[in-house]
Amino acid sequence: MPDWRTLTILPWRPNVAWVAGNVFVEGKPWPYCPRSILQRQMERARQQGFVFKTGVEAEFFLVRRKENGAIELADPKDALAKPCYDMNTVERNLDFLATLVRYTTELGWAPHASDHEDANCQFEVNWLFSDALTTADRHTFYKFMVKTLADQRGLIATFMPKPFANQTGNGAHFHMSLWDAETGTVNLFEDPNDENGLSQLAYWWIGGLLKHAKALAAVTAPTVNSYKRLIRGAPRSGATWAPVYITYGGCNRTQMIRIPAPGRVENRTVDGSANPYLAATVTLAAGLDGIANRIDPGRRNDRNLYEVPEEELKAEGIGFLPRTLSEALDELEKDDLILDALGREYAAMYLRAKRAEWERYHNAVSQWEIDTYLPLF
Repeated sequence: MPDWRTLTILPWRPNVAWVAGNVFVEGKPWPYCPRSILQRQMERARQQGFVFKTGVEAEFFLVRRKENGAIELADPKDALAKPCYDMNTVERNLDFLATLVRYTTELGWAPHASDHEDANCQFEVNWLFSDALTTADRHTFYKFMVKTLADQRGLIATFMPKPFANQTGNGAHFHMSLWDAETGTVNLFEDPNDENGLSQLAYWWIGGLLKHAKALAAVTAPTVNSYKRLIRGAPRSGATWAPVYITYGGCNRTQMIRIPAPGRVENRTVDGSANPYLAATVTLAAGLDGIANRIDPGRRNDRNLYEVPEEELKAEGIGFLPRTLSEALDELEKDDLILDALGREYAAMYLRAKRAEWERYHNAVSQWEIDTYLPLF
């Protein structure tokens, strides 16, 4: 059933419109519809007096397909060892980026930033935050729009978490806050008297995200490839800049949860392969659990965790995110709160599908295995 509030005229083809919808079967909401799953969770939040608002950083690469089927960077001149915010590459790709910014402006999304990201041929456009459902709808359309614009130029745009082993991966970081349901104008996460600009409610929210972090990963980082992004790396351009540890901190990109500014919290585990509706659903459920149970997240972590030995972190009781999709699914399977948020029917199907995906990957023979073992045995 179409939700006509989402009707979006394609800026590049004004005789065609896109509409988000919810799946119904025999007149009843289908339990496997991600959009309905998010709406159900947002209604639970509303009944508690909250509106969940999100913004997203949807990073992508521009690549070309080679004759042998492999991919290469779309711009061969984008070859700096530290390319983040490289204005020369932005200028060469300005037509693509300017078109994307113009379209998001025409759509009324209020874009406020566009840049060359941390990896070669990696870009990002940011637009104004909104309620989580609106942001998920726009995020879904945005990925379609970026891919279409790339295809029109003979390129491929990919939001794949880790398309190149030696490059930073594609995140889709969620910036989050709760607002009062009555007016929708009061940010309940903001407290100007706090050293981080956060309210007690926001700290409990962080506590919930940390508590359920391992299970959340199965949804916010939902592919085999996701876990090739969630690895340790030196904090410089060309590194992973991805979280590995279940921690929170200030403006510190080595933490899972970052406080980029007063009144909002950033979840850095979400990547480009995540379903925007499902990622928002489980994040909201975990945060609300933190509030309901007043979960203390502890003191913020200000260290560069990439430089701290793992043994030292373990001794301090700092947890680690799952290292593989299989590990994440094990964690999801035993987290009743997250399973309930997804809906038990959907969660069971999701686990079956993702375990089958893991098995296909595990049973495949990679080029690395050929290169490593063929000469030895």
